[in-house]
Amino acid sequence: MRHAASDCSPRRPEDDSQAMRSTRLAIVLKDVTKTFALGHGEGLQVLNIPALELTAGSYTVLKGPSGSGKTTLLNLLAGITTPSSGQIYLDATDLFALPEARRDRFRAEHIGYVFQTFNLLASLTALENILLAMMFTAKLSKQQQRQRAITVLSKLGLSARLSHRPHQLSRGEQQRVAIARALANDPPLILADEPCASLDPKTAQVVMAEFQVICREEQKTVLVVSHEETAVRGADRLLDMTAINRAVGSLP
Repeated sequence: MRHAASDCSPRRPEDDSQAMRSTRLAIVLKDVTKTFALGHGEGLQVLNIPALELTAGSYTVLKGPSGSGKTTLLNLLAGITTPSSGQIYLDATDLFALPEARRDRFRAEHIGYVFQTFNLLASLTALENILLAMMFTAKLSKQQQRQRAITVLSKLGLSARLSHRPHQLSRGEQQRVAIARALANDPPLILADEPCASLDPKTAQVVMAEFQVICREEQKTVLVVSHEETAVRGADRLLDMTAINRAVGSLP
């Protein structure tokens, strides 16, 4: 299979070293499109990606102008949104060939999602927010889930904040909890949608550095949507939606 259009930046030495470390494909898209109905028989195509491949364990940053389909692509990869056509393979599993219930289970066990907004439940503590996200898998016992949640929160510097509710945490700490929630079920794939958007530059730099370290340590495949230099720094690959999404030129 050929790759989609080339990256928006020249290949760097770390690209080659990453390719040598892993040739297994974590993400494969084939002729994926997404069209939203506008009514009266009309539709708006927001995605048209002939091919895209990401190797396992790679850290990729996706950029592009507003409205170029970045969040839609993440939602497709997460199994939240259904493509209009095409196939999406995650770790060799045809995601949308799965029945809905199995796809939900697959998402819970294989995909971690860091949203633009923290999406933490205000009535729950940091630890409880993590444990809630772990209820939808059968990978670990309750005791193991608790220990995993504490371990991930501690790796992100929140060992003293386990019993704090969101309003008692700084914005940087809330984002760390959101990252811990995405990592809690030990999924092989992490998707992050503008994870620095709600943070000041200094806090963003610290949080993204921690995020990259833990993802590298746990050998995650990471796809981050961001324009922030703090997210781009250390990436194996930089993709531009205008290069891989043929629908961009036709968008209003």
